[in-house]
Amino acid sequence: MTDWVIRLIDWGGYAGVFALMLFETIFPPLPSEVILPVAGMRAAQGPLGLGGVIASATAGAMTGNLIWYFVARAIGLERFRLFIERYGRWLTLDWYDVEKVQRLFGRFGSGIVLVGRMLPTIRTFISVPAGLVDMNLAKFLLWSTIGTAVWSGALAVGGYLLGRQFEQIDRIAGPVSSAVVAAILIWYVWRQLTWHRRHPRA
Repeated sequence: MTDWVIRLIDWGGYAGVFALMLFETIFPPLPSEVILPVAGMRAAQGPLGLGGVIASATAGAMTGNLIWYFVARAIGLERFRLFIERYGRWLTLDWYDVEKVQRLFGRFGSGIVLVGRMLPTIRTFISVPAGLVDMNLAKFLLWSTIGTAVWSGALAVGGYLLGRQFEQIDRIAGPVSSAVVAAILIWYVWRQLTWHRRHPRA
């Protein structure tokens, strides 16, 4: 995977970093744990500047974040409720869960978005509940951008410091990301086995 990432970054420069992070946000199987250390490595070698890499990566990811946010916002809670009533079992969600998320975002939305942006896998999807509950756009932009910049900066700086040895970052970030994904899968299986609808149909 790293070969074509390197080629795209070398060919497109900052625009390539922007595009890769945009695609990573929309299609999570393309991991930022590969993209950003590679971009940081290229910055260490001279073709790119570290600040430009972080800025373009943050801008690309935030573009994807906004796409998810506005899609979820356009769907809205009422349409989403119909979806939950029909397919909630497969999402292991009922309307009780949605209302709980809505209350949490009402109290801690900024913190949830900030922390979520710095967690593998979760960082991609946190825009959806934010959009569904109609989180204030200015707050969403502020805390999403901060969290995304911290995540992007940490991985890019790691690649920059390690230079050609960026694989060492993947040895650390890769298992962490895999552990988070495994935990999510285990949680999903457990939810499927124990799930029952707690909220009556309207």
